Amino acid sequence: MHWLSSANDTAPALPAAWLVATQAQPANLPERAELRRSLARKVLARQFGLAEDAVEIGHEPAGRPLIIAPHGAGLHLSLATRAGLVAVALAHRPVGVDVEQVDLASEPPMAALHPDERRWLESLPAPARPLAFAQLWSAKEAYVKALGTGFSRAPESFAVQFVGTERFTVGDDQGGRDASGFIRLTKNGGHETMAAAFVTLD
Repeated sequence: MHWLSSANDTAPALPAAWLVATQAQPANLPERAELRRSLARKVLARQFGLAEDAVEIGHEPAGRPLIIAPHGAGLHLSLATRAGLVAVALAHRPVGVDVEQVDLASEPPMAALHPDERRWLESLPAPARPLAFAQLWSAKEAYVKALGTGFSRAPESFAVQFVGTERFTVGDDQGGRDASGFIRLTKNGGHETMAAAFVTLD
């Protein structure tokens, strides 16, 4: 697994995720979507050694991004945007990536968490919970993106568990599968702390 920080970087191998800090401040969902797509085209063009206009990104009916051109790339793509930070993930297997802003001003929505996650979060000192929740939620969202369901899948129906400071596992009895992924802290263009997570499925 490779983390990269510039759209001009090429990954020496896959899977890889690009976390690109921008100064952009998209005002609505269409602007966020365009920011994701334009930066993803740049990343893929660089990775494939192509001109940007040779790269086309579409979407599956459920919304998951899809590489239309170059045809036959055979790779899986996931995108995310939050507070000026754009994430692009590329892998040979179904992949999900997410980024979340650390919100120090609000309480984590405990009802949306698996009971094991709630117990873990409640065991932490209160000042540590906003960062821990951002990491937890980014891992959960990355997982449902890899599944292709988004949060049509109830977030409390599966449990994320952290393994050290850089890895996590997903226990999903309902889905009948387990998965593992990677977490990372980074900064956006405004230098706010952001939590990022990446997961691939077998």
